[in-house]
Order: sequence, then structure tokens, then C-alpha cells
Amino acid sequence: MKHIVVVGAGPAGTRCAERLAKADAGLRVTLVGDEPALPYNRVALSKWLAGDMEEAALITHEAAVLNTLGITYRPGMRIQAIDRAAFCVHSADRQTLDYDHLVLALGADAVRLPFPGADLPGVVLYRTLDDVRQMMSCAATGGDAVVIGGGLLGLEAAVGLAWRGMKVTVLQGSKRLMNRQLDDAAASMLVQRLARQGISVELGAATEAVEGDGRVEAVRLAGGRRIKADLLVMAVGIRPRAALAQAAGLTVNRGIVVDDAMRSSDPAISAIGECAEHAGICCGLVAPALEQAETAARAILGEAARYQPVADAAALKIAGAGVWSAGDVEAAGDSIVLEDQEAGFYRMLRVREGRLVAAVLYGETGDSNWYLDMVAQQTDVTDMREWLAFGPSFAPTAAT
Repeated sequence: MKHIVVVGAGPAGTRCAERLAKADAGLRVTLVGDEPALPYNRVALSKWLAGDMEEAALITHEAAVLNTLGITYRPGMRIQAIDRAAFCVHSADRQTLDYDHLVLALGADAVRLPFPGADLPGVVLYRTLDDVRQMMSCAATGGDAVVIGGGLLGLEAAVGLAWRGMKVTVLQGSKRLMNRQLDDAAASMLVQRLARQGISVELGAATEAVEGDGRVEAVRLAGGRRIKADLLVMAVGIRPRAALAQAAGLTVNRGIVVDDAMRSSDPAISAIGECAEHAGICCGLVAPALEQAETAARAILGEAARYQPVADAAALKIAGAGVWSAGDVEAAGDSIVLEDQEAGFYRMLRVREGRLVAAVLYGETGDSNWYLDMVAQQTDVTDMREWLAFGPSFAPTAAT
């Protein structure tokens, strides 16, 4: 009986293990997680922080479910070496697992900026259950929180901490929030919405150091200005976990290099999710990671398998206002804009050579899937331009 070992119990690794176990192909599947927890929905951590979900609801697979599927789950087991010649992996506590095929779903590490004081107690990354527990513990006594990073994760952290009673300041190094997903107009509306929630935003802010005597007390910006902080959250990006693969001699660039079937340079080892690099790109969103998991499972099962990236979207909701984006907002092309500042409504559609290449929605995002399909399929919208910004409900009968 072939033994498949999946290292990494995040969404991608768990999906791959589940797909293999359900295939009824006579495989033995072991899922290894380095956190001492059941597989959980990392994407929903922000809902837990903001009080919209209980911790128990984060769990995606209870132990009994994994057992019923035929998956052996090994939580709290950190794999520290791969012996490709012997077809086995070694854990930090000196356990060994033999494999016939190995799937690396190692995920990524949150980036910790290397300025002075970055390792003080009270400086927290935003990645795991324990990170959120630390944030909640600090928020329980109120005080001031600073979030470095005005991207999706940073804003989710800011909203959750503000809901828990902290005074929150967001520091963004660039000139607009969510600079990869939003244009200037939508980002400006978002700053105003955050201000109404008591969240301050500082754009173009360069952090110079974290100050404190035994614990974070303030953040010092370039120029010397200090911002009081009882908690500092860093949400400035992720770095693919590829050191384990690199030490084993696999081809690694930014991530573990894989082909269309998610196979690494060793055909007995696949890589999926944030640790994998396909066609020069490392994914950072859950939808492509899950598709990679499905592709890898199909390939291991001997089925036709080819991963083809599609456009994905970023979404955020703040006090009832939706923020949604898909495609390359910086792409050259014409912009179709529909805006009502008083109503808090904004749409920007970027069209290049007759095709929709990006869409930004602020306020009302109910048509997001419709726009996402067109961005993903590179739909020709030449004949739709007059009504495109109003959404599918306004489409002429002949066009629906």
C-alpha cells in the first residue's frame, strides 16, 4: 500500500490529503501539522478576532472526521529534514516517516521587519491561532495598537482590534491602502470609512524603530515622531517556507519550483500552496492554493492534471461597506468609473483592447462574481461599455 505523506495541515495540505483519502485508491495518507491544533481555516482568523466567529468554528476537520476518512493526523510535528534517497522525512523530535510520495504544503512565514525593537514582547505577527490569542489578550485591557501594513491582513487586524476596544493606528508605507488591489479613489474612500470607525491611517509612513523597556511602548517613525503602542501588529507580507526543500536539494527560487502537475524537481515530491512557485509565481490566496491541492492529488492518483492559474479577488468588509478587487489595477487601459461619494458607492473597471482586465468595487459588491468571471475569461466587453459599470441587472436582453 503506497504511503502519501502531506506535510502542512493548512487549507491546501488538508484538501490534498482529503482528496487522496476519498479516492479509494488503496493509499495510506498521513497529514502532518506543525501547530498543535486540528486543521483550521486560517482565512477566518479575522472573523474570530472581530467577534464574528467562535474559535471552535475555525476548525475544518475534527479528529473523528479525519479518522473516518482514513487520514492519520500528526499535529505538533515539525519536519526538519527530507532524506530523498531513503524516501523518508525526519521530525524535530527524532521521528521518521517513510513515504512513497511526499507533498509539501509548508505555507509561508509572516515577515518580521528587521528594525530595532522588532522582537520586543507585544510585537505580534498575524498568521496563526497563537498570534490572534496574543492580540486578544492585549486587547482585553484596551490601550493603543499600531498595525504596520495597510493591506488586506493589516486592515482586518485593525478592524478586529478596534472592535475589541483598542485605539488603532495603521501605518502604510505606500501612498494608498491596499495599493495592489485598489486605485486612489477607492483607497481614499476606505480611509474615510476607517476614520469613522476610530481607526487612524498614516500613509507614506516609514517605521524606524520599536521602543520599550521590556515591552513595546511606542513606534518611532522616520523623522523622530513617536506613536504610543501597547501592541504592535506586523502584517507586511509573507515569505514562502522553502528552506526544508532547499536543504534537500530541490530546485528553489522564491518558492519550491513546480511544474503544471505541481511536481518539484524530484518527481516523488510535490509542492502546493504558498510554498510552491509555479511559472515564476507564488500564490498568496486560498483559492489558487486549493486548486493546486486538487491538481497535485489528481497527478498522484495518475489522473490528467494541469494547474492553470485564474484571476482571483481580494475582499474586505468594514462596517457594512464592501471592498472588492480583481485583476491588475495598475494595468494600462481605459477606465470606466461610476461614483457616488455621498452614498459611498464606487466602481472602476479597467478595459484594455476591448477586454476587462481589472475591477474595483467599493460599497456595493454584489456583482463581484460577474466581474471576476469576465476578468478571468478576458471577456470582450466592447459592446457592453455603455452599461458595464451598472452590472448584469442593467444588461440589454440580447446581451444576457
